[in-house]
Amino acid sequence: MDIPELLTVADFCDRYSIGKTSFYREVNAGRLKIRKFGAATRIARIDAEAWADALPVIEGEAA
Repeated sequence: MDIPELLTVADFCDRYSIGKTSFYREVNAGRLKIRKFGAATRIARIDAEAWADALPVIEGEAA
């Protein structure tokens, strides 16, 4: 059984340069999966990468 690498909320937010409000907005919208261990919230690296890969790519002047 592979155990996924887990990130804390703070680590996720630092890595992807978003705030906690945006983080929880993504979770509540169902776009980001979290895992709970008691009161602790963790994000599997594979889920974090899937979330980042699903973000829209904008090219041209709008970028």
